[in-house]
Amino acid sequence: MDSILSKLFASETEELYVLDCLAYFMIFMAACTFITLLFENVPYGRYATSRYGFPVNVKFAWFVQELPAFLVPLCLVLWTSAAKTTHLPNQLLLVMYFCHYVQRSLIYPFLIRGGKSTPFASFALAFVFCIYNGYMQVRYLSHYAEYSADWVTSPCFITGSALWLVGWLVNIHSDHILRNLRKPGEISYKIPTGGLFEYVSGANFFGEITEWAGFALAAHSVHSASFAIFTLIVLASRAFAHHRWYLQKFEDYPKSRKALIPFVL
Repeated sequence: MDSILSKLFASETEELYVLDCLAYFMIFMAACTFITLLFENVPYGRYATSRYGFPVNVKFAWFVQELPAFLVPLCLVLWTSAAKTTHLPNQLLLVMYFCHYVQRSLIYPFLIRGGKSTPFASFALAFVFCIYNGYMQVRYLSHYAEYSADWVTSPCFITGSALWLVGWLVNIHSDHILRNLRKPGEISYKIPTGGLFEYVSGANFFGEITEWAGFALAAHSVHSASFAIFTLIVLASRAFAHHRWYLQKFEDYPKSRKALIPFVL
């Protein structure tokens, strides 16, 4: 892949500049998305609509759209010079990234039970985003990110890593709860209970937001921060939409349950 990158960029300085531009553009996209989501829910899952294209099987959609976020980085690590992959901070951050996307792209799609088909537009946008973000995160971490030898003992790295781990575990556990709400053959929605769902409607979203916020703190770069911001905008909106939906659909929905942050919001 080094030959491909050398054709795309005249120098490493140019590539790093492009990576920085991609990060700032993602922050701009997050701002635009925030405004859009004030008027429209992200059209997948229970909010799917034919206005956004023909339906794509949900398992196929999740597998294919998330796969680039695993494969593109894998190629960057294995088949480019990846000058920083011998450094411990970079290695640990890459492990965090790959832990998420191995689960999200290779395991999660095949555990889905039922679920509405994904509109093609949502599927296509997610596919492009995963290429974009996968390249930006892992190319920076594997080839450009500079950390001091003692960065892994710094408060930022330790706190960020702990947040990442807690968020990752909450996200996986919450997905497990949602997946097992329905018995085989059932299609109706139910009130999720157990775990963090006792406190918030969007436990899975809270987990993923926490995960990438921790990753951003540990990685300490505009690239990781831009992804954390984008994740916050999209998933917080979805958590609030789910909370409103649950309250409207179920008369016995727990009134003390918050949307996203336990006891707060």
